Amino acid sequence: METVNAIPVCASSDVEEGGKGIRFPVATGDWQGTGFVVRYHGVAYAYLNRCAHVPIELDWAKGEFFESSGFYLMCSTHGAIYAPESGHCQGGPCRGGKLRPISITEVAGQICWHPDDYVTAPIAILQPTDRKEHE
Repeated sequence: METVNAIPVCASSDVEEGGKGIRFPVATGDWQGTGFVVRYHGVAYAYLNRCAHVPIELDWAKGEFFESSGFYLMCSTHGAIYAPESGHCQGGPCRGGKLRPISITEVAGQICWHPDDYVTAPIAILQPTDRKEHE
């Protein structure tokens, strides 16, 4: 994976197994929103923070993406559940749908995301130290 376009998200240690996810700013076309990274079975996964059923953010409180069992990501609005390792909907109104993955790398204790043709960096990205103040 090319590291030139890597955009830092957080320290690897900030993303705990089955714990709170870390949100980060992204853009898709003229939409400015967030992506998120979570850890499941020791691996970090990142997705666009937008339900496959209705384009709304998934987390029921900032960074809270896992449902109570810790096995699935869940949309707070309609209860759709997604497999953390694939983003595929496992139940609910979007059955058969899928979360949009975001490419990430985890190197030297840092998680970075990589823009692509669809998910890009917002016009103005806050520095990581500033971002926590705005969340």
